[in-house]
Formats: sequence, structure tokens, C-alpha cells
Amino acid sequence: MSNRFRSKGAVTVLGGPHARCYPEDARKYFDYVLGFTDRTLIAEVLRDSSPHRPVGLHLQAKGQPASLPGVRERWKFIEPTIRKAPFFQIVPVLASLGCPYTCSFCIDATVPYQPLDFGEITEDLRFLARTLRRPRVGWHDPNFGVRFDQILGAIDAAVPPGAIEFLAESSLSLLSEPHLQRLAHSGFKALLPGVESWYELGSKSRTGANKGMDKVRQVSDHVNTIQRYIPYVQTNFVLGLDSDEGEEPFELTKRFVDLTPGAFPGYSLLSAFGRAAPLNLEYQRANRVLAFPFHFLDNNRAMNVKPKNNAWRDFYDHVIDLTRYTFSWPAILRRFQATRTAIPRWMNVVRAVSSEGFGRIGRYRDLRRRLDDDPQIRRFFNRETAEIPAYYVDRVREDLGAMWQWLPPEALQHDPNAYLNSEAPPSARPPATILDTASAIS
Repeated sequence: MSNRFRSKGAVTVLGGPHARCYPEDARKYFDYVLGFTDRTLIAEVLRDSSPHRPVGLHLQAKGQPASLPGVRERWKFIEPTIRKAPFFQIVPVLASLGCPYTCSFCIDATVPYQPLDFGEITEDLRFLARTLRRPRVGWHDPNFGVRFDQILGAIDAAVPPGAIEFLAESSLSLLSEPHLQRLAHSGFKALLPGVESWYELGSKSRTGANKGMDKVRQVSDHVNTIQRYIPYVQTNFVLGLDSDEGEEPFELTKRFVDLTPGAFPGYSLLSAFGRAAPLNLEYQRANRVLAFPFHFLDNNRAMNVKPKNNAWRDFYDHVIDLTRYTFSWPAILRRFQATRTAIPRWMNVVRAVSSEGFGRIGRYRDLRRRLDDDPQIRRFFNRETAEIPAYYVDRVREDLGAMWQWLPPEALQHDPNAYLNSEAPPSARPPATILDTASAIS
């Protein structure tokens, strides 16, 4: 889109996660690339408003802004967006920025936790209660409820219990039974706690030093308790962490599925998004990051970090086996029976039989076959070449349709070690690989 608008004389600006994670690449295609952004920085860009080419300006504030526009101020943008949703209209709201936890793979690992104004949140919720017949609010905080009493107080001061339905991503360490009772009273209908790993991150999951099957049992008991109060629960896992080795972590997750039949497991493949997390520097120093086109970096269509303790074929064998087990018809039936209310029951079924369940099984099987049969893909996955396999180029061309003509030929390729190369002297950089992207997309 930037290429198209710049061809017509426009000045383009990119902010958000991609700009934070890949500023070196983004500067090739945008006049301004913004990291953390506040009013002062926006004013600076508006004063300049000039094209910067061939390399754009990378600008960033010292940290997150102290405040953000609330729902009332953003309503002219929110209202036409949620109107497009055919069934569930969910209003996105933030109660905080940053995170108090330090998960090494997370984009918020080094961003200080910062609550937003609770009085403003109360007013926004009152506005929604007046404006929508049956509002649903999705809290987009990385970990909702860190300042638990204050945020629940802001909710309770805004509307009567149950007047608004809430969804939130949180951590098991914050979801004690008294907190669950209060969340249920205030209208929370869905929670998405992160489990991530059976071998680490015990403080986040409230499991301390427990690992392996001991952690599985403890987390399962906790999640089953959550489901006594909250109708819908999704548990989040990261597959391919360096603490994973062999089939054991996948078998442990199967046991969790058995012991916690009502929870919907959300699986993400380990991904290193440029500058997003400190751990990415370690991956880049070890030359383990693959130059997958950004188009595929959604935590599921591609894993761009070579596994530490598994060969690619073995890893995808385990992923396929776990995904098939999780979304088998017996597991779908157990999940249906263990879920108390109608909408969560059928939501679990729809998610399992659509692209999130059956669809991923098909994609993973296709990739696993190609790791055997396609030498180009095998060499790319093993970091023997940085040339983008024709299979992935064709997928991008197909997905973009008429917009393919506006994709610059070099945009499919990026330097996966740009973060490291920007900080390390030349002697510490990983060896370069010959690039030949132009021929791949011709």
C-alpha cells in the first residue's frame, strides 16, 4: 500500500508492532517509521511532513505515552469497524500498557507496566452502556488485572454487574479463586490465560518450581477451577521453546487436554519478530532465524526459529500429532460436553473444524510432505540458503491478488539478523548468505 500511495505523491508513515520490530526494513518503504509514539512525536512528523527517500526516518519517543484516546474519542473509528462483524461485536479497550512479567520471547518483556487512567475507563464503559444494546468489551492488555482491585473497581463503578460482557487475556498467577468470583460477578465471560511451557515461566503460571507432569496437574486443576466461574477459557501455549526436547512436551500437552477437557488450547509456533524481544538476539547470534516473508509471520503459518533440540521433520511430526489429538472428534465432543453454556460450546466446535483446527492440520501436513520432497524448502529451513522458496512466493502472489503488482520485488526478503547487526561489530555478526530473491519472484 505504501508503494502505491508513494507512487501518487503521498508521504507515508508506519507505526505499531511491525515498525517497532523491523525498523531497518520498514525504512525502505515508508517515509517515517515510528516506534513508541506520543503527541510530541506526532507533532514533529506533522511539522516536517516531507518525503524521506530512499531511506525513511526512524523516530521514537522514550517510552509509551502516559495516556491514550478513550473509547468516546475513538468511537467514529470503532463503530463502523465493529458493525462489520456478523455475530460478535467486541469493542477493544486497554486498561494498561507494558507488562510486569519478563517472558523472554514477548514484545512487552522490557516495557514497564503502566496502568491507564481508571476514571477514564469508567466513563468509557458508561458510554458503551448508553450506546450499545448489549456491549461486549475485549481487554487488550497483555495481562489484564495486574492492578486487580483498581480495575474491577472502575468496572463496578461504571455499570451494574452483567450490563457489559468482558473478555480478557491474563495470567494464572492473577486468577485466584476470590478474583475469579469477582470477575464472574462483574460480567467476565471469557479468559485467555497463558501456560506457554511445562518447563519454565513458573511465576506466570503460579506453579513455582514444578515442571513436567507435576505442572500439568497443577495447571489443569487451576484451569478447571476457572471454568467453574467463567464460561469460556482458552489456554495459550508456545511450541518450540528451547526448553522443549523430543516428544515429551507434546505428550504432556496431550495429558493436559485430557485432564482439562473444557479448555480450548491455543497453540503458537515460536517466532522471533525482529527487535520484539531480548531473546531474539540470542537466536540471531546462533544464526537460527529464517528470513520468512512477513506475510507468514503470524505464529502459525511459519516458525522462523530453527528448533534447538529437534530436527524440523521431527518437530512438525510432533506438532501434527498434537494438533490432530487436540482437534480429533473425541476431543471436540469432550470439550462440547465439558462447556456449560451454548455459545462457548459451539464456538469451540466451529474453531476446531475451521482454519484454526482442521485447517492447520492440513497446512502442517502439507509442509511436512514438502520437507521430504522439496529440496528448495529443505535448504531454506536448514539455513543453507536465504532464497525464498517458490512455494511461499506463489502463496503471497495468490493472497495479494491485484495488489501483487505493487509489492516491490525486494520486499519478500529481509535481513533476519538486522537487530543483531545494528548492535554488534562486524566480527560478531553471523555469516552472510547469498540472496537471490529477485529471481524467485520474477
